[in-house]
Amino acid sequence: MKLELIPRIKHINTNNFFLLAGPCAIESEEMALQIAEKIVKITDKLEIPFIFKGSFKKANRSRIDSFTGIGDEKALKILRKVSKTFDVPTVTDIHEVSDATMAAEYVDVLQIPAFLVRQTDLVVAAAKTGKVVNLKKGQFMSPESMKHAVTKVTDCNNEQVTITDRGTMFGYQDMIVDFRGIPTMKQFAPVILDVTHSLQQPNQSAGVTGGRPEMISTIARAGIATGADGIFIETHFDPANAKSDGANMLNLNLLEKLLTDLVAIRKTINQL
Repeated sequence: MKLELIPRIKHINTNNFFLLAGPCAIESEEMALQIAEKIVKITDKLEIPFIFKGSFKKANRSRIDSFTGIGDEKALKILRKVSKTFDVPTVTDIHEVSDATMAAEYVDVLQIPAFLVRQTDLVVAAAKTGKVVNLKKGQFMSPESMKHAVTKVTDCNNEQVTITDRGTMFGYQDMIVDFRGIPTMKQFAPVILDVTHSLQQPNQSAGVTGGRPEMISTIARAGIATGADGIFIETHFDPANAKSDGANMLNLNLLEKLLTDLVAIRKTINQL
């Protein structure tokens, strides 16, 4: 993936990792703008290429009464407003073939959720929009098998594709990150490490996913040290009251310290 081809992306010549960050789901315009403003200030200061992340819809929920969104078009318009207000690109998940062309009107990067990355029609629909396609590695897939998901995109004459590792199932209720997968998947496309989802504890008896946010710094540091091109972090100013995935999110107040540390690690790696 060529960062310079993504509209509005800044700081591409800094040799830094790039960052996908934002809330799990768009809850309101006010919250999206508040989170985006904070992240933009930090990434401008640290010269990190930044793409704002927010799901316009949460389709894969554990329980039928879980929050799924505020309305598709309403949330997509908020993502567009974030992009225009702060002059940054945006990324959102899509879940159905019809989502691809709709979301492509509002965002710069289309993300294929991990549970859906083997769905050929969905991946092809995203690729045919001409947008950057971010493929999240299935929790049930090997790093080597992601080559075929990437090929589905490139066979549609779209070379703008990335892979995001978000951990692998470990037993029934935990995730692990196999850092050997980062150099393996870099043979196929730029690799992003989804730090926060890698710390999920899914399939809890209450039907609400748990997490271990205290390990975010550990996983993120290891990702940069092992060569990740980008880092994915879900963050919120009040994770305990976030409407989705709050259990594994990073408190927004902790983001600057974490990114400062990661930039220092990346600088050291670049000098080796």
